[in-house]
Amino acid sequence: MSQTIHVLPDHVANQIAAGEVIQRPASVVKELMENAVDAGATSIEVHVLDAGRTSIQVLDNGAGMSSEDARVCFERHATSKLQSADDLFALATKGFRGEALASIAAIAHVDVTTCQAGSDVGTLVRCHGSEIVGEEPKARAVGTTFHVKNLFYNVPARRNFLKSDAVEMRHVVDEFQRVAFAHPGIAFTLTHQNANLFQLKPGTLRQRIVGILGPKHDERLVPVQEETDVVAIEGFVGKPDSARKSRGEQFLFVNGRFVKHGLLHRAVLRAYDGLISDGQHPLYALHLTVDPARVDVNIHPTKIEVKFDEEQPILAILKSAVKRGLGAHNVAPTIDFDAEVGLNIPDLKPGMEVSEPTVRVNPSYNPFEPAITRPAGSSSGTRSGGMSLGEAHGGWSRPAASGWKDLYQVMESDAPSARPEPQTERSSAEPATTAEQGVEVLQWKGKYLMVPTEEGIAVVHIRRAQLRIQYERFLKAQENATGAVTSQVLLIPEDITLTQPEVLALMDARESLASMGMDLAQVDDQTVQLRAVPADLTTHVREALDAVLESYHEGSWDGESERRERWAKAWAQRSVASGDVSLRMEARRQLIAALWACDHPNMDPDGRQVLSVWAAEDLENPFR
Repeated sequence: MSQTIHVLPDHVANQIAAGEVIQRPASVVKELMENAVDAGATSIEVHVLDAGRTSIQVLDNGAGMSSEDARVCFERHATSKLQSADDLFALATKGFRGEALASIAAIAHVDVTTCQAGSDVGTLVRCHGSEIVGEEPKARAVGTTFHVKNLFYNVPARRNFLKSDAVEMRHVVDEFQRVAFAHPGIAFTLTHQNANLFQLKPGTLRQRIVGILGPKHDERLVPVQEETDVVAIEGFVGKPDSARKSRGEQFLFVNGRFVKHGLLHRAVLRAYDGLISDGQHPLYALHLTVDPARVDVNIHPTKIEVKFDEEQPILAILKSAVKRGLGAHNVAPTIDFDAEVGLNIPDLKPGMEVSEPTVRVNPSYNPFEPAITRPAGSSSGTRSGGMSLGEAHGGWSRPAASGWKDLYQVMESDAPSARPEPQTERSSAEPATTAEQGVEVLQWKGKYLMVPTEEGIAVVHIRRAQLRIQYERFLKAQENATGAVTSQVLLIPEDITLTQPEVLALMDARESLASMGMDLAQVDDQTVQLRAVPADLTTHVREALDAVLESYHEGSWDGESERRERWAKAWAQRSVASGDVSLRMEARRQLIAALWACDHPNMDPDGRQVLSVWAAEDLENPFR
């Protein structure tokens, strides 16, 4: 019988494993930087060409390797961090699986130059596709240099799935920042196309935050420190007034390792209850130190997720520590115990007479008597006398009903002969031909428009209709670049400080933003200048920019169509006023005409119903 099950060759197994560990050039940068940290380096340099497609170099001054270690390091599951299975329960280093270098070598050309202390000369080892193709002595100071070239050269499908250089470089910067935040005592350098992006000196965590995020963040930081038997917490959170609607300034570390943990993030947000509005995200860079035996970092190939043995106590301690930090620096609301507390009773002025309250009773009131036979002066709204319900509750009364006729007052329509003839063919999405000039549109309660149609009456929700109109307007402006969005030039351009990845993202999307009416210019690596915004968003300048950055931080930046839809939806929500509105007749007609012209007038961008048609027969039935 023929054998159908066989063992995969090592190079194929390594390429499969590389798909889990090495997803893009940023993954290579992360793994090599973490190896340099584990080697005890005090200075790490990262040099990137073509966003990592062509070349990634990582240089460190760590312990280095011997010539034997330089050859063995490319073998799968080769590691110096573990000796037995028990070591998995006390991990204090970054890399321990022994998969990173083997995965990188399986899909790229890798040169490693290393030298240990006490060695007269270093060693150069070349590895192509998991095969060592050369080894020779080479001069080098103590430390290691990894040079990764032609990433995914033997896996063309993976290389084709890479995004643009700007997108991939933003991921590289993200990974660089995370490692740099985790180790403020190490000097880091990052260059792209031989241009210096970051040059961070060793220092405190506060200095590292300012060095990466910008000098304006220095005054926004509030220190947090807590030490218990379960967890030690140290770091900084941002003041509530610096919270933004977009994410990207949230950094959480467990035992020096950047992690993503939804429950820990929500614990920090709960500490801001009452200080920031819903949908805002505060800045924080927090380091949690937990007993390595009480945390599992081996649940994901990239080691970005962790699992705690004592999760609930850690969440409670984190929330309490952040709240205490905010309160200690007069950020949280405080109680003034010296303030006089009492009833707000006005002083008695000279000559003022105070009369005893009286209760008025109507002895002729009978609750069982029909209203038509009640004596004059009595009504269903008065009980126990002539005092009305409004008078019994501090003088409140119903509004006068004399203005009810205003509801039906509409402007005089044009003569019938001046109206255009109705169209014979109509889209199924349009209730009727009601957008013609001269059609009377009734507004009710500042929320709805009532439009006469051939089928009956169309009731339109004003705000949802405006959302649909603006959404399609912004969306078509991006797709067609027709310049349909009117741009308003700012009298004084506004300089906005952002992170390095955010600046790169905005510059990458500059043309798309220009088609929507937003004009941006780069001032430096961490500052952009806003020169013009859509005319509808002049009062929401920063919110409009945050709406753009939201799609970057939430992972929808790479998909062009998804990104456009998110921008159009977010900008539409900010350009439409909330609450009741009062529209003139001409504005009502224009709104209805614009809604009928939409591709999908029945639903707003969130899928809520915009209009409802009351059929003519339903309106006539009660009167038959």
